[in-house]
Amino acid sequence: MAERLVRVALPDGRVAYGRRQDETVELLAGAPWTVWGQPTGERVGAGEVRLLAPVQPGKVVAVGLNYRMHAEEMKDRLPDEPVLFLKPASSVIGPGETIRRPAMSAEVHYEAELAVVIGRRARNLARDEVEEAILGYTCGNDVTARDLQRKDGQWTRSKSFDTFCPLGPEVVRGVDPSGRAIRTLVNGEVRQEGNTGDLLFDVAYLVRFVSQVMTLEPGDVILTGTPAGVGPIVAGDVVSVVIEGIGELVNPVE
Repeated sequence: MAERLVRVALPDGRVAYGRRQDETVELLAGAPWTVWGQPTGERVGAGEVRLLAPVQPGKVVAVGLNYRMHAEEMKDRLPDEPVLFLKPASSVIGPGETIRRPAMSAEVHYEAELAVVIGRRARNLARDEVEEAILGYTCGNDVTARDLQRKDGQWTRSKSFDTFCPLGPEVVRGVDPSGRAIRTLVNGEVRQEGNTGDLLFDVAYLVRFVSQVMTLEPGDVILTGTPAGVGPIVAGDVVSVVIEGIGELVNPVE
């Protein structure tokens, strides 16, 4: 049975990790990957808390051009190896928080992505070590200033603005990430559709590959790439990333 981990703001001002069980949240004493990540015995109603980004990653490692049709729509050749870039921790926001379009960009796009959350320190993983290094999966939105991406010729500025990495609402453990339908809705209208079964480099390959480049720490996030169908969001829009069996991440835009 899948386990759903959340990070919440409590009415008394505390921030805590927890396990969501139907309409209640069982609070944990610390992060789920630590020795303190055990139940405290305290439960709260799901409606009494505000969901935050489910983790606070030290780094977000993103993968570009990992779906064939997206590479084609961007007029890029298919990569021989995963194309990696970083998004800063300061870009992370949670469900319900606002994506803010920067004044220096006139073309901000959504990009729905399956996000992998790391559960232990990982470096140079062997194939049989990958699964135990993964805490679980959540929804991600690799928000991108597309005009700046084209202008700069590299991706750091276009991907790094504050609020450009919504994550959530939960980290789901105990599920197979392959073959999951993934889509983006803007104001309730489907704009992007794909399936994680179409990844050029699958989750296990990506986690192992990244671990050969840099040390992954607990709570770090790997964004696995976006399907075809990326497009603009403007002030007043509400953008939803939906991944089958993982959840729905909803954020307003201003």
